[in-house]
Amino acid sequence: MPEGSWVTSPADLSILEGTPEAVARLNHAGLLVLVVTNQRAISQGHLSPQGLERIHSALQARLGNGNAHIDGFFYCPHDRGECDCRKPLTGMFEQARQQFPDVDAESSVMVGDSLADIQFGKALGMLTILLRTNPEMHKEAAQKAEQLADGCFPTLSAAVSFLLEGR
Repeated sequence: MPEGSWVTSPADLSILEGTPEAVARLNHAGLLVLVVTNQRAISQGHLSPQGLERIHSALQARLGNGNAHIDGFFYCPHDRGECDCRKPLTGMFEQARQQFPDVDAESSVMVGDSLADIQFGKALGMLTILLRTNPEMHKEAAQKAEQLADGCFPTLSAAVSFLLEGR
């Protein structure tokens, strides 16, 4: 969604083409798939935590149609400057480690479509992959994200192929 717009209901959710198949490939490879997401809409009063859970459930159901699943969802409900969990800060990684103690940053990959995603991964020493799926990203932020990322791909499917076949 463009900056200032949010997915606030399952009806707003759209899944990019090839995503269920890409996530299924990661699942079948035995890899954990975790989502870390800034949800400023909660602090802005546009979405409740329960509403976000409904969106995550809808996402799981739609991925399940492609024999895929997300192993865990972690979110920051705060506005900018209110916490240590809003990406690019790394608090959500620590939340994930509490639930999945074997998760190791150095052997993890951050795949995202924003500068904050890439900065988050870099701060933790992760391999970082930028998806060029966000046409709303400001040009300067997009250029910086591309420079920081270890790889850039047009789709999640292409990124997963690189990760599973090319490395």
